[in-house]
Amino acid sequence: MTHSFVLNIPDADLEPEPLAPEQILAGTPEVTGKVVWESHDGRQVRGIWQITPGVVTDTEADELFVVISGSATIEVEDGPTLKVGPGDLAVLREGDRTTWTVHETLRKAYAINL
Repeated sequence: MTHSFVLNIPDADLEPEPLAPEQILAGTPEVTGKVVWESHDGRQVRGIWQITPGVVTDTEADELFVVISGSATIEVEDGPTLKVGPGDLAVLREGDRTTWTVHETLRKAYAINL
């Protein structure tokens, strides 16, 4: 990053980020996203991510995110079930195996540490 910036999250243009077929459990969810900042060593990433309705699995990174729009239920294997919607801040631990049931197209701003 060469300077400070501001970005309107709801209006940001996102690029396709196809899911692996084995991640999709139900529906035809589509993922788009945009990395807006990455540290020089690649270990910190900030961005915007969106997913359309469906059910998908994932293995999480160390992530903090804020939901901008939409809603989902995130089931953490051997952990809690998180219900997220606009304005919610959530934290996922590295290695968490999750199942996301996306009820309405969900857009989030995130910070990931690798």
